[in-house]
Amino acid sequence: METTLVTEIDEVIAYIHQNIYEPLPLARLARHVAYSPYHFTRIFKERIGLSPLYYVSALRLQKAKDLLLSTNLSIRDIGLEIGQQSLGTFTTRFTERVGMTPSQFRNSTIQADHYFRSLQQLDDWRTSLPVFHQHGRLHGTIHATSPFEGVILIGLFAKPIPEGLPLYGTLLSSLGDFCFTGVKPGTYYLMATSVSWEMQAIDILLPKTTLRTRSREPIVVKPFTPVPHQEVMLYPPRQDDPPILISLPLLMNNFLNRVTRQNAR
Repeated sequence: METTLVTEIDEVIAYIHQNIYEPLPLARLARHVAYSPYHFTRIFKERIGLSPLYYVSALRLQKAKDLLLSTNLSIRDIGLEIGQQSLGTFTTRFTERVGMTPSQFRNSTIQADHYFRSLQQLDDWRTSLPVFHQHGRLHGTIHATSPFEGVILIGLFAKPIPEGLPLYGTLLSSLGDFCFTGVKPGTYYLMATSVSWEMQAIDILLPKTTLRTRSREPIVVKPFTPVPHQEVMLYPPRQDDPPILISLPLLMNNFLNRVTRQNAR
């Protein structure tokens, strides 16, 4: 993408952040950089992977997560604050994309700390998975731009944004190799983030500074066709990264439950 277009999209993203609590129809965003709505949508999606309005919606849900943990506003008022007129609609969208209701998220700080400490005390991180044919196997190696000690959450998502439960996901205790088996034919986006051991529960619930990565291009899994080895690099947050909406403690708990079930066999 040309440098001018990259700069213009950066300007729009900054504009969205500055005006997130105001109405942001497509025409207003396109007008900010003097493009037609159609052309603006095309170049925005080419850069971000999401449509402008979907990106705005994701950012508003991130703001809702902030407000749930930092204010005493009612859930209804928080929904209104981010432009959701209906409490039911806000609750449904939040639950679908975060993985729990707004009320559950607001009350999840103690649970988040418990799951995180349980991971720290875990001795065996291996989880055995059934062996499938080669075409259902997606493997790779994950690196980081800076060293850290902690846990890596990695998954395959249906959209280029970490929201909702991943279609396939796991946790890693260190950088290095990863593998998903039994991956059904389809189109996926690889997302990952890291959580350092020194982080607090609030940092896990609102992961704004964690190292992360997302595949810009979709990973296509086809029957009887090996998927190329994926080289993945964790990097500090960038302005054009969509927010991490899925609850990381929820993913931690799912992993812990899987380990518990395996050890009980």
